[in-house]
Parts: sequence; structure tokens; C-alpha cells
Amino acid sequence: MPWTYDRARLSLLHTGLPITLIAVLAAGIFHQAGFMKPAPPEGAVYEPVTVVVPSRTYSYRSDGEFLKGTAPIDAPMKTVVAGPSLTIMKNHVTALEYRACVSAGACRSPEAVTSRTDVPATGVSFDDATAYARWLSEMTGEYWRLPTDEQLAQAAGKSFPDDALGLDPDNKNPALRWLADYEREARERAAGDPVPRPTGSFGENEYGLADFGGNIWEWTSTCHRRVHLYVNGSVRASEEICGVYVTVGPHRSPMSSFIRDPKGGGCAVGTPPDNLGFRLVKSTRWYAPLLRTLRQAGWTT
Repeated sequence: MPWTYDRARLSLLHTGLPITLIAVLAAGIFHQAGFMKPAPPEGAVYEPVTVVVPSRTYSYRSDGEFLKGTAPIDAPMKTVVAGPSLTIMKNHVTALEYRACVSAGACRSPEAVTSRTDVPATGVSFDDATAYARWLSEMTGEYWRLPTDEQLAQAAGKSFPDDALGLDPDNKNPALRWLADYEREARERAAGDPVPRPTGSFGENEYGLADFGGNIWEWTSTCHRRVHLYVNGSVRASEEICGVYVTVGPHRSPMSSFIRDPKGGGCAVGTPPDNLGFRLVKSTRWYAPLLRTLRQAGWTT
């Protein structure tokens, strides 16, 4: 027994010591190369208010278009086991906050220019939102990015929309689907509310997230997709359409990345959003400064 114990300790030493030395050496190289630069002293000025959404297991309806044969059906429900907690902006990026990025020459002026400072920045494309994320990361020394569709569902909680029509997926009558789509789009258009309201107008959800599901559709980093199913419901093929991204508000609406005014076209499916805006998530992982530097160098998006 002692010999076996000593042998195990020796084996652990032989494997653990090199890994530790490599990690220390890598950290030193990253630091010398500027990958782990501290936050700029003025970064606190740009630091947005965030909420921390706890790790949890939740169910929500999958994103994308699902087709069984040639007939569109409701997307299936999926269960997500979210590991780490999520740090996300409490509010949408405001017109005032976005204006600072425009003044710095890092962002384009939005399509919807307003003299108000207390409303969300609207008239911004996916490309505009990612440009702002890069700029904010540089200003704060942190790593900010658009949330995925799943992360927004984690933060939105009970407010996340369910776009199901509730039809029998085995029904062969296309008229039922057409009628249900027409009725849903009529309801969505009747509920349209095009004028952005001041931050906080739509209240907070159970996690403190403000204004989700109001009249701002939020960009995500999730590519729109088209999923083809066999008759038994198993996946035959899944096609990601990157360049078209999922936006989420009172309902999901896939939009082309360059679209700033949703009423001017670019909506891949269904009723277009009232307004396009965004909020960002912050990575709290230890290697977040490295990710930020790699993005600044053009190696990641």
C-alpha cells in the first residue's frame, strides 16, 4: 500500500508540475504581450449597470424555422442547463451611451436620431451593435458581446416569448397554418408601438432585467436557421443562415445583419419589429481580457 501511494503521488507530481509551469509561463507571456492589460482608469465612466442572472435550468422554444417535409411546424421545446451565472446589462444601450461611441468615431450614427438621452438607442444594425461592443470593451478593459438567443432566454425568464401557433404538427391542411399565421400577424401589427419610451417604462422581470419585451427588439449573436425534419420528427438537416440573426422582443424576428430600420425590409420571417436595439453581456471568465485583445487584433468577432 505505501509503495502504491508513493507511486501515485510521484505520478501526480510528474503530470501536475509541468502543467502548472506551462500555465505560469503562458500567463507571463500574455502579460508581456499586453493581452492582460488592466482596465483604463477612465473605464468606470462607461461601465453600464448590470444584473447577474443565476445559473438555472429552463425550457423554451427553439429558435429557427422547422419544416416536416415541406410543411412548417412549431419549433420544439428544449431544455437548457445553464452552467455559469450570466452578467447582462440591466437596460438597453441608451441613445446617450451610443452617442459616446459615435463621438469617438467607433460607431456609425444611428438611423433613428433623437435629442432624448433617456431612451434606448434604436435604428442600429447587428453590425452597429457589435461595433459598440468592441468599443465598450476597449473603454472598460472588459469583454462585452451580444447575448445568444439562449442567454437572452435565461435572462428574460418568464417574459421570453413563445411563438408557437399550437397546431397539430401532423395536420396536412396548409390552410390552417396560413390562417393561424395571418391571425398572429394581425394581432402583432395591431399591438405595434413604434415610439421608443424612456428606460424603465416597461418594468423589470424577476431577475431585475428592465424593459424586455416592450417595443425594442434586441439583437442576438444567434444565426437564423432552417431545420428539416423526417416524418418521425428527427432532424434530417439543419442549415444556419449567418448574416441573418435572431432578434427578440414580443416575438422573435430574424433580421439581416445590416438592417437598421426593420420596417424598410430585411425581416426573414413574420411581422417586422417596431424598433431594433440591443443590450450586451459581460464575460466574467478569467481569460476575458485575452478574448478582448484577440478581438481587437481582428482574430475573433
